[in-house]
Amino acid sequence: MRAILDIILIILDLYWWVLIAMIVMSWLFTFNIINAGNQVVDTIWRVINALTEPVLKPIRKFMPNMGGLDLSPIILFLIIIFIRLIIEYYIYPNVF
Repeated sequence: MRAILDIILIILDLYWWVLIAMIVMSWLFTFNIINAGNQVVDTIWRVINALTEPVLKPIRKFMPNMGGLDLSPIILFLIIIFIRLIIEYYIYPNVF
């Protein structure tokens, strides 16, 4: 059972980094540092969006419109932290 919990924690860590990569890439697109016309950049962007958008879209539905500011990744970071803490403090110590 601990192995399953460890795998879940690793997946949450990986998703954390994918979310950070999405945020950084969106800033790089916004400030025109990287070009979306580049095939490698476009492929990476599509993969990252395919991984993050299904989770961020429902969060955006409940968030108020903040103009151009998207706070849904911050909410997702908080959710990931909450899940990690529940696993580490309550579930993991009680598994033999």
